[in-house]
Amino acid sequence: MNRWLAEYLGTLALVFAGTGAIVVNQETHGAITHPGIALTFGLIVLAMIYTLGDVSGAHLNPAVSTAFAAAGRFPWRDVPGYIAAQTAGAVTASALLRVLFPSNALLGTTLPAGAAHQSFLLELILTALLMLVILGVSTGSREKGITAGIAIGAVIALEAMFAGPICGASMNPARSLGPALVSGHRENLWIYLVAPVLGALLAVPANRAVRGAEPHSHHP
Repeated sequence: MNRWLAEYLGTLALVFAGTGAIVVNQETHGAITHPGIALTFGLIVLAMIYTLGDVSGAHLNPAVSTAFAAAGRFPWRDVPGYIAAQTAGAVTASALLRVLFPSNALLGTTLPAGAAHQSFLLELILTALLMLVILGVSTGSREKGITAGIAIGAVIALEAMFAGPICGASMNPARSLGPALVSGHRENLWIYLVAPVLGALLAVPANRAVRGAEPHSHHP
């Protein structure tokens, strides 16, 4: 239960701060700016890894939990509980933002700026790169250590910086599902549920090709 609570609180913080930055930017006519939004996402992930990484691994992302299981670093039986906790945290965060900003229509919902296939491919590639970094800097399924938070937070900020204006740079099904459910804007939601999971799973054989076979899993 403590691991589920950690995933719930960590994902709540991620979605509240990240999509909150988008909402505040809209409400203040651009005071946060796009680089500010990208940095907010990266910094909140960095903070949650250092805060909760030793409890749950600070996955904060259903795609990450699924890919850790596929890599043999995390038990499949724990994946549904993690995904449920992450989704609940994201929905709670979006509900709080709805209370704070009742007139905001989207609440940070991720929507493609162009063609659906363009955003799908971008999300797939972005999440594959993110997961490759996570597999490289994590120990088992725990994202904890001197460099893990910095590396993971930095790649999230980097990818959001250059790809955010086109696809939203979600890389996280829970991050997209929360705002979509609470705002009612579910158009193209499938992109952000499917592409990140596929991208994260693609990173597993890529990491194995670079580093060799995974050692025997050490589950949290």
